[in-house]
Amino acid sequence: MKRDFLHITDFTRDEIDEVLELSARLKKDTREGTSHLLLQGKTLAMIFQKPSARTRVSFETGMYQLGGHALFLSPADIGMGKRETTADIARLFSRYNDIIMARVFDHQHILDLGKYAAIPVINGLTDFNHPCQVMSDIFTVLEHRGHLNDLKVVFVGDGNNVAHSWFKLAQRIPMELIIACPEGFEPDENVVKETQETGLSSVSVSYDSYSAAAGADVIYTDVWASMGQEEEAAERKKIFEPFQVNTELMTAAGDQAYFMHCLPAHRGDEVTDEVIDGSQSIVFDEAENRMHVQKAIMVYLMGAA
Repeated sequence: MKRDFLHITDFTRDEIDEVLELSARLKKDTREGTSHLLLQGKTLAMIFQKPSARTRVSFETGMYQLGGHALFLSPADIGMGKRETTADIARLFSRYNDIIMARVFDHQHILDLGKYAAIPVINGLTDFNHPCQVMSDIFTVLEHRGHLNDLKVVFVGDGNNVAHSWFKLAQRIPMELIIACPEGFEPDENVVKETQETGLSSVSVSYDSYSAAAGADVIYTDVWASMGQEEEAAERKKIFEPFQVNTELMTAAGDQAYFMHCLPAHRGDEVTDEVIDGSQSIVFDEAENRMHVQKAIMVYLMGAA
């Protein structure tokens, strides 16, 4: 039976651990120059409604390193839901390709791709969630801490798609997860409630980033205005200014806290240069790990591990 990766909760905790172990092995091979042509002769269709340098380069390079080939499809190449239904695209690509990765606006599009495709579908990002990013994030945390026990993560900023995936992860890995955000910018209440009801993690919303940050193992932030919210950027900047991650906030968190950001960063807005370039920042390890983890997800879904 084919498997998709549309939400982190598509994997059990044991499966997440398997993917993280596979990620470590593939990263070690890559660093040592050892080839792993686990998807030789396979093709990946990459559908991009939203542009992204990191997503394209990491998936395309990763598929090449696995011995396969990736095809980039821009909005000019494919009008999903406009020129052609998502269901028809899913059925068609299932005849051409071995796996689909899509980075789209409407979450329903990724759900429809998964429903109608006969091949694995990977969610490269939707307006609702970003599971590949947060799988890469937790792999990076594991690398640096050596374990995931007694983990406290504080997400500072907008309750956006990345925040939603952190809440989904908290349904699989026990942690204390706090989102510190301005009033009116909380994450989806159903996602928070669903996470609370699992009883696995302690999750909450705070309106004071400094009190939330105390004792955190991870301080995480993202842009204040996501793609598609450009017209709101100036107003959001005023609202989110008290939630900037700066030296004072990292001091409040403590020396044990790592700083993370999914990039691209708007330096001087959600984070200062001193923090993102500082000794507690693991941002570029996190960015590199997107490729290794995404390779592991593709190999796992294809049953080629």
